[in-house]
Amino acid sequence: MGAPSACGGGSALMTLPEKNLGYKPETETNRRLRWMVGGVTILTFMALLYLVELIDQLTRHSLDNNGIRLLKTDVLWGISFAPVLHANWQHLVANTIPLLVLGFLIALAGLSRFIWVTAMVWIFGGSATWLIGNMGSSFGPTDHIGVSGLIFGWLAFLLVFGLFVRRGWDIIGCMVLFAYGGVLLGVMPVLGRCGGVSWQGHLCGAISGVVAAYLLSAPERKTRALKEAGTDSPRLKT
Repeated sequence: MGAPSACGGGSALMTLPEKNLGYKPETETNRRLRWMVGGVTILTFMALLYLVELIDQLTRHSLDNNGIRLLKTDVLWGISFAPVLHANWQHLVANTIPLLVLGFLIALAGLSRFIWVTAMVWIFGGSATWLIGNMGSSFGPTDHIGVSGLIFGWLAFLLVFGLFVRRGWDIIGCMVLFAYGGVLLGVMPVLGRCGGVSWQGHLCGAISGVVAAYLLSAPERKTRALKEAGTDSPRLKT
């Protein structure tokens, strides 16, 4: 039996009601916990970097040779340790603010997502740097160290993830991009005296961040697609 329409006919055009697709309002307690976990996570990682640099300084830079070197057979060793090694205190200090800001923003999305993003940029970005590490270098064999590759990966992740899920992360990421650009300009002369800036590491980190954003935004993209389909698609009822 057909449902009556507004015109008195035997069929009606009905729009689907907006469904609750798993979204639940975040409580104040959960929000505070998320911020606390994010803060503790990135501060702990930052403390690790400073501890490693202190050990490196006390041992007369004995750790700095453990970075990523082009096509060397100790590839796993270099990829594992390169992001936690720095040329000097100035190098580490220059990376501190962008590391804290970007890392905290990603950690707010959840500890598991932070770990996945970091692991993907760390491993894939490091592997790509290992493949092209000497490209365009005028210094001879290079040794890539520093957390800036990871920072560029985080930045690219935030920008692209925001675009994929249509959230404000892209705006925040752009603001940090300009701020980090100024930091890089300030640190380049310092690094120039100790071997230059690893643009290869930055590029590979950024590309890895884009890939991570695409893969890890899949649940949000699927949910958004279902929500849009449920809200916008009409249903014919007869």
